[in-house]
Amino acid sequence: MSNRTIELNDRLHQYLLDHSLRETELARRLREVTAQLPMARMQIGPEQGQFMALLVKLLQAQRILEIGTFTGYSALCMASALPDNGQLVCCDMSEEWTAIGKPFWEEAGVAERIDLQLGPAIETMDRLLTDTQKQPFDIIFIDADKTNYHPYYERGLQLLRTGGLLMFDNTLWGGSVADPQDQTPDTIALRELNNLLRDDPRVDISLVPIGDGLTLARKN
Repeated sequence: MSNRTIELNDRLHQYLLDHSLRETELARRLREVTAQLPMARMQIGPEQGQFMALLVKLLQAQRILEIGTFTGYSALCMASALPDNGQLVCCDMSEEWTAIGKPFWEEAGVAERIDLQLGPAIETMDRLLTDTQKQPFDIIFIDADKTNYHPYYERGLQLLRTGGLLMFDNTLWGGSVADPQDQTPDTIALRELNNLLRDDPRVDISLVPIGDGLTLARKN
């Protein structure tokens, strides 16, 4: 038993992976391809992808919205956990990055579940809000430009069903959120979001210390 979260050194982190990770060969290959990119740090870790896939199954989600897809690893993890008739709407600005993931989605047999929307995510979310034929989402994963996290949150709450789950990535931001000397726009935006979520009665929350911090917010 412990009264605080354990700190993971490299050895313990490797133990965690060795004794819990069930990553497919296809997902591993996509991770390895992404690791060669200059912006590879933007990709979530495999333990986080597996955790998110578990949440998809626990909520029996059928509709997911992802804000920030990068090379498609998180999309592959979540889409693989959806039922055959499930749908994952992915929002990203980069055709180049998302093109890396498409062949892997195809090979995994989940490409038909993924609706990739290229362009500003706020515009895509606004279109979804005006579409009266769309059903609400069960899960929304937000992992994009940090200064827009608050606008994504407010729109996400409207697009999410009651009891649905919002997931915010990077909410620990490498520890910078706890450093008062760091006053960069991204860090300030994440601090403001963390404060908002802590006090917002519209959601129940837990900030999970996995990856770079993953905050779960259940809509009341």
